[in-house]
Amino acid sequence: MPEAGRATLLVLVTGMPGTGKSTMAEAAATALGAPVLAHDWAMSGLRPYREVQAALDVMDPPGHRAVGWSILWALARAQLRRGTPVVLDGVARQPEVTATRQLAAEEGAACRVVMTTCTDADVHRVRIEGRARHIPNWYELDWEHVARTRATWEPPADVDLVLEATVPSVSNAASLRSWLSLSG
Repeated sequence: MPEAGRATLLVLVTGMPGTGKSTMAEAAATALGAPVLAHDWAMSGLRPYREVQAALDVMDPPGHRAVGWSILWALARAQLRRGTPVVLDGVARQPEVTATRQLAAEEGAACRVVMTTCTDADVHRVRIEGRARHIPNWYELDWEHVARTRATWEPPADVDLVLEATVPSVSNAASLRSWLSLSG
């Protein structure tokens, strides 16, 4: 249960793939004693079901993003109702940020949005090409996919903290922990 007079906290960590989003979500979760609910992990659970994938593919727009966020929000709501802080990890655009803040307000929780970014395309490429997440039933993104995302990415405007991937992740995690202790 939350401390008397202190709201439960919902943290959303967003950013393009390969910018340290999941690493920072884990750092936030560790600092808060919270679970991490990650979009890719949630959707990987649906991937073995061809019929579900076919239904997602024919949704307009394709339903992978919307269904994934719906799952995360339902699970987050359950945690918040228990008085447990929760961290969401996914490529959230402005509509998902707005909906996450609305969910927190509905549940009487505080909401903090963290965005990871990587301003150096060469560093970003090395990060993508050097990673292996090993999420069962999920795929690894290649640089071509991420480069297309970089070209069209519109960062959400409503963020509370921006962390740059060219800064060592240990330093970003320390900044995040400090910020969470001040903003909680």
